[in-house]
Amino acid sequence: MSAPERIPPGSVSAAGTGTDADAAELLAHGELTVRGRIRDASNAALFCTVALDGQEATCIYKPVAGERPLWDFPDGTLAGREVAAYEVSEATGWGLIPPTVLRDGPFGEGMCQLWIEVSTDAELLALAEGEEAGPGWKAIGLAEVGEGQTALLVHADDERLRRLAVLDAVINNADRKGGHLLPTAAGRLYGIDHGVSFNAENKLRTLLWGWAGEPLTEDAVTVLGSLREAFDGPLAAKLAPLLTPAEIDATRARVDDLLATGRHPEPTGDWPAIPWPPV
Repeated sequence: MSAPERIPPGSVSAAGTGTDADAAELLAHGELTVRGRIRDASNAALFCTVALDGQEATCIYKPVAGERPLWDFPDGTLAGREVAAYEVSEATGWGLIPPTVLRDGPFGEGMCQLWIEVSTDAELLALAEGEEAGPGWKAIGLAEVGEGQTALLVHADDERLRRLAVLDAVINNADRKGGHLLPTAAGRLYGIDHGVSFNAENKLRTLLWGWAGEPLTEDAVTVLGSLREAFDGPLAAKLAPLLTPAEIDATRARVDDLLATGRHPEPTGDWPAIPWPPV
């Protein structure tokens, strides 16, 4: 398949609110109204509308007060990490994360992210018979399917997923599940739920291992080079209120490592490679 064009910051947003910058402005300054709760979320996730100057959009609001403590991440930092992931995504120009801001809301400060309508037509994950992935697919690993039976779990050999795999390696995403992949009818692909990212220790845990050890694309190398320069400029300033200095340094070092090896990372064995549940 042909690779999609690189999406510059400020491109048209998924919800028809104008540019991504317009959507971010609406999210940051609009009136936030809670409409319901996403009950299967591990932390408090509230479905909301946000309105400003005659514009309205739907969004997800995750208040810091609703975050559950984790043993390996400081308390009250997940919302900031989600915003940091968005800022890094924007710096790549790939536009892989919906507009996301940190703001005050009905239950205090929290992350607010544009709601994405998902297309059910895209096939990104599948179970395959046999020991090898077929054409157009990349193998992840064997999965139990009941009664002692196993099948090969595969993901699509899709350039959008490949870009997301690079972004996950940069931000050290510890929870890339299938349910965190949002394809749209317009052909965009977004990743969500990046609260457990940016740990200074290696915690990459993802379903997108299909390119492990393979050379990075020329596009990815170019983007990583630009990203490395951004870490010595405006990006570092944007991340400073959201992450610790050690976490920013570790993210910069991961970019350096990717550029030095020129390859997608491989599982190290020091940390479970695939999240559970995977979907």
